[in-house]
Amino acid sequence: MTSLAEFVKTKRNEVNLTQEAFAERAGVALTVIRKIEQGKENLNLEKVNQVLKMFGHTLAPVNARELSRTNDRTP
Repeated sequence: MTSLAEFVKTKRNEVNLTQEAFAERAGVALTVIRKIEQGKENLNLEKVNQVLKMFGHTLAPVNARELSRTNDRTP
């Protein structure tokens, strides 16, 4: 499973944007992008969702047990 940090950094690089340019387009502070990409744990979820919306995604609750079972079935 991809971490949030890996996901955002990979997607940002795919669209060839610096952290600064991406922060500006997402409408968040540069520190928000840096914290996300560094894997910081204390993040503002509203800001994270603002960033994820740039890629058509959002954070949502997931049942950990169901996720674990799904991952166990994946070869």
